[in-house]
Amino acid sequence: MLPTQYTDLMPSGHPLISVVCRPGHDVFGPVAERLRERGFAVEFLEPGVEVPRERIEAADLLVNKKIRWESLDALEYAHRIGVPAWNDYVATSLFVNRLSQVAALRAVGFDVPEITDDPPEGEYVAKGFFDVQEAPTLNGEGDFYQPRLEFDGVDEKYYAVDDGTTVHAAVVRFESKLLGERRHLGRGEVDPAVARRIERLLDFAGASALGVDVVSVDGRTYAVDVNPATSFRRTGLTDVVVDSIAASVPD
Repeated sequence: MLPTQYTDLMPSGHPLISVVCRPGHDVFGPVAERLRERGFAVEFLEPGVEVPRERIEAADLLVNKKIRWESLDALEYAHRIGVPAWNDYVATSLFVNRLSQVAALRAVGFDVPEITDDPPEGEYVAKGFFDVQEAPTLNGEGDFYQPRLEFDGVDEKYYAVDDGTTVHAAVVRFESKLLGERRHLGRGEVDPAVARRIERLLDFAGASALGVDVVSVDGRTYAVDVNPATSFRRTGLTDVVVDSIAASVPD
């Protein structure tokens, strides 16, 4: 039996954008409405379950909102049959693997905490090789380890979106999830040097949009995480996301 699909389409003949996301999402719900106003058909596909092959084959563009093994499988199939995706399988896979994520961050000039096979002295962060429903833990078990940075407990999440012409950036501040609940602390200021590195990261990966977590330690900016399927909540980038997705649909 096929999983329940969230479908909300325009009549046939309009380019079809298939979004792996719940339809009531507070950013991608409005994004879908604005895309429909521009003449696109948009359907939502249920996240966390296998996406039927026929739905991928019918799409003109696949968009994935959250990293799950099932959505990675959908992106891989889309890549194999030539269906384009907003943040495709290659770009998403690069950042889902945390080791290649670190290499990519270093390649564009970010400082990144050192990696060890065994827990270092003092407090540390344990991570799994794959960033799929497996959150880092403080002083826990993992596939590899990084020293816990001595910072003020605030993560600055940079969101960057390429609309086809310009890369737009926004910063949202959070209390670090390593300290407990990820509490929202408001908007932050975009550091042009950080934004330039993220723009290079987008270009390096062939990605349309990314979220990058950075922390400041004694005046140095460290990148600690990359998310290729982020929510864009509280960023003010909804219209930019619409422009970016629309520009990704083949003519």
